Amino acid sequence: MDSAVSEFRELCLRCRRPASVCWCGALTRVPSQTRVVFIQHPREAKVPISTCRMAHLSLPNSELHVGTTAVGDARLEALCREEGVAVLFPSDSAVDVDELSAPPRTLVVVDGTWSNAKKVVEKCPLLSQLPRLKFSPDKPGNYRIRKEPEAHCLATIEATAFVLERLERAPERFTPILTAFDAMVERQLDFIGRTDGSRHKKKRQRNSARVDPVAPLRGRELVVVFGEANAWPLCEPSRPLPDEPELVQLVAERISTGERFVRLLRPARPLGPRVPRHLDVEADVIEAAPPRAEVLGDWRRFVREGDVLLGWGRYCADLLAREGQAVDAYLNLRGVVAQLRDAAPGSVEEMATALGGSLSDGQGRAVRRLDALAHVTRAMLSGHLARGRAVQ
Repeated sequence: MDSAVSEFRELCLRCRRPASVCWCGALTRVPSQTRVVFIQHPREAKVPISTCRMAHLSLPNSELHVGTTAVGDARLEALCREEGVAVLFPSDSAVDVDELSAPPRTLVVVDGTWSNAKKVVEKCPLLSQLPRLKFSPDKPGNYRIRKEPEAHCLATIEATAFVLERLERAPERFTPILTAFDAMVERQLDFIGRTDGSRHKKKRQRNSARVDPVAPLRGRELVVVFGEANAWPLCEPSRPLPDEPELVQLVAERISTGERFVRLLRPARPLGPRVPRHLDVEADVIEAAPPRAEVLGDWRRFVREGDVLLGWGRYCADLLAREGQAVDAYLNLRGVVAQLRDAAPGSVEEMATALGGSLSDGQGRAVRRLDALAHVTRAMLSGHLARGRAVQ
């Protein structure tokens, strides 16, 4: 107990960082004419060195919201409907901030990876309709502790400072808000140097114990499962909203008996234009599928208490949960295989083929992947796919 207490790190409730690396003392608050509204993706909110909160605390005329959409948030919905609101997001239709004749009164800044930010902006009917702004930085960013996708990409706080200076025609006015950011970067780099390596190297050392990841599955009733979705391209302006992926094909196999569940579900929304090609199933066949409630009822009768579902990634589990079919026990088989091989396994079809499996042809992508999942699982249980054993 004493040891556990001694390892507890006091947390700063303002910046939400451990007190030993708190950057609040370096904050410089700078008022702005432009109201800045930060929308932070929930995943980014969990990143310890994210700079969105730092930017918010540095700008008195700002708000910070965590979420993936403005819909359902009364404050954000009202803000998006006001006059003079723009979103900082590069696209073909975006206007460079240096070319604006008049600045917006409110600037929406989405914080997240490029992929997540794109989803937040383009899938939200309110944000997707806002005028878009872009910028071209005149120097590289200082985010040396985090890899950016391109050399011109900046941390959220850097991008915000740069754009505000352009919008308000005030060179260097917002540079002081970067003081805390620069201090955090230098402290982190110093820590990495003193510990002789990054946190990723330390993580590999901590996880180097040869624990058999297959052991918890032995003696369990295993069901491999794969799901296909009806989803629209984000760039498609006529996509129906809401456009969250919906389950349209569900396939599974009980490893102990070989019993299979292979069903299509009638889409509740218009079928995405690329879905038939991805599923390798004709559009009229998908649209003529049985009602969703009927298929999901059959699914509940197929799975049993105590079953452990195995999928390649978490996507199928997410699709089932969205349909109200929460999974009690689900395991990412791709992660188990990665542990066994000490390397990324690639696609499930590639792994099954490397293990000598044969995949069904002419029955659609879902069935081929189900074949692959079943073969990889059986190879894993038999020891043919085991730690230290080469895959030919």
